Amino acid sequence: MIEVTNLSKSFDGKQILKDISTVFEKGQTNLIIGQSGSGKTVLLKSIVGLHQIDEGDIVYDGDSFVSMNNSERRRLRQDMGMLFQGSALFDSSTVEENVRFPLDMLTDWSLEERRDRANFCLERVNLKNVNHLFPSEISGGMQKRVAIARAISLNPKYLFCDEPNSGLDPKTAIVIDELIKELTQEFDMTTIINTHDMNSVMGIGDKIVFIQNGVKEWEGSKEDIFSADNEALESFIFASEIFREVREYHRKVKK
Repeated sequence: MIEVTNLSKSFDGKQILKDISTVFEKGQTNLIIGQSGSGKTVLLKSIVGLHQIDEGDIVYDGDSFVSMNNSERRRLRQDMGMLFQGSALFDSSTVEENVRFPLDMLTDWSLEERRDRANFCLERVNLKNVNHLFPSEISGGMQKRVAIARAISLNPKYLFCDEPNSGLDPKTAIVIDELIKELTQEFDMTTIINTHDMNSVMGIGDKIVFIQNGVKEWEGSKEDIFSADNEALESFIFASEIFREVREYHRKVKK
């Protein structure tokens, strides 16, 4: 569980996040959504410590990140897995080397142990016989799965995903969403996903936090969205005709 309390963040005197409080539950896919420039990326980066917050607190399973010293923060980061937008694989390294990178950097395991773990993670994301290929030799969807394998290589307690479906076709995006949800439940991780993909919201949104102009406008589950009384949320979620039709169908069924 990650608890965010009264979090505020400014850059050059301009406030980006304003007094945000929420809880991201363990074993669930927690989504942060909002328009471009809403502050959702700054929120995610603040939670993982890439931005130093101005006010508030971030608590990881009872331990305050704000109060930690550098050594304690380094230990906590070993419990974090990161899935970056665009996968962020090393072009000059093979698939196996990419997955093994956190293990090479942060463990004292033998090469055989690191290879075994990399193979386990690759098999878990349904990739076989690609160890010696380079990122340029596999598809975008496969690259994303390699990035997921790398993110779980250290068996993290917390998984952070920044726009995981960026650049993917709708069918592949669904596969990635379902894989992230499966891994979240299987390894009982606290997963936070930064996205603007409404298919992800409706597909895997256990907990959704809607940010607008740096303020938490709304939070709830994907089921709660259909009965939410929030004009800004409705405007954002139901901007697409297909989602408006889904909403109307849902309302008729409820009646």
